[in-house]
Amino acid sequence: MTKILSQLLICLLLISCSNSKKINSQISNNTYPVKLDTLELFDKSRNRKIPIAIFCPKTDSKINNQQIIIFSHGYGENKGGDNMIYSYLTENLASKGYFVISIQHELPTDDLLAMEGDFKVTRKPNWERGTDNILYVLNEFKIIKPELDFKYLTLIGHSNGGDMTALFATKYPKLVYKIITMDNRRMPLPRVNHPKVYTLRSKNYSADEGVLPTEQEQKKYGMTVQFTPINHSDMDNDATIDERKIINTSIEKYLSE
Repeated sequence: MTKILSQLLICLLLISCSNSKKINSQISNNTYPVKLDTLELFDKSRNRKIPIAIFCPKTDSKINNQQIIIFSHGYGENKGGDNMIYSYLTENLASKGYFVISIQHELPTDDLLAMEGDFKVTRKPNWERGTDNILYVLNEFKIIKPELDFKYLTLIGHSNGGDMTALFATKYPKLVYKIITMDNRRMPLPRVNHPKVYTLRSKNYSADEGVLPTEQEQKKYGMTVQFTPINHSDMDNDATIDERKIINTSIEKYLSE
């Protein structure tokens, strides 16, 4: 009963976030004003809070089958609020008609991210927790917002959040339509035809060996690796106007393909 009441409350909070549709692309010629909601979900199976921010187009017109994007932030040393510091991107996507959920993956009580050892091993628990967060949020919204177009789910993540995104696509390829990583450096990108895989790279850091596909793998699986003139740490709201334009334009292009 508590779960049902919680879902009803969330539905009431989200009712103004309307839906929109295109067959494979949500990109619209219209630019909507953006509504922001913040909520805290709770995964009883893990006894874990999952704060989220929801960015959605604000419109009086009903738009059907709105596509959903789940965003995962870079590592923020558990200080919190990191799901809000990519607003130039999440707000832009919402203004184009997408329903964007940005998850706060780190809590103050979490262990800090491993800074030594083989990161594919020592950081795996952090990425696993992130994939569990994504899966929980996805399943919750399938219940409370069933009108969303989950068939075309896109995951986007920066840095450590990009590693979570890559792991999720590796574990649950049938749940995802596209993934876009922003300079993930540790978790290898899945070499698959589905989901579609895109990655934006920074100018100042290299990925670990095996993370990025070779040119042959890019051609074989239709993967996109795009290098940018942007520093790794400047892919959040620290990005300049020109850098934001590069990232927004690139991601809009990926979503439209």
